Amino acid sequence: MKSLASLGINEKGIIKHFSDEQLSVKLIEMGCLPGTEVQISFAAPFNGPIAIKVSGYHLSLRKEEAECILLED
Repeated sequence: MKSLASLGINEKGIIKHFSDEQLSVKLIEMGCLPGTEVQISFAAPFNGPIAIKVSGYHLSLRKEEAECILLED
């Protein structure tokens, strides 16, 4: 299964579920719901944070947080 962190810039995916239950609550509150399309907008160099477009706005996530978001195949 692919994680959000594995996508490249401008690639899209659909959220399937989360691998971290505690973090999933925070992500759901920010609009990262299962079934929602996400797109990578920006990735900072040296494994820095990434910016994603989700639910009509941009959201910055740490790489570790993005790895917890699992996408549909």
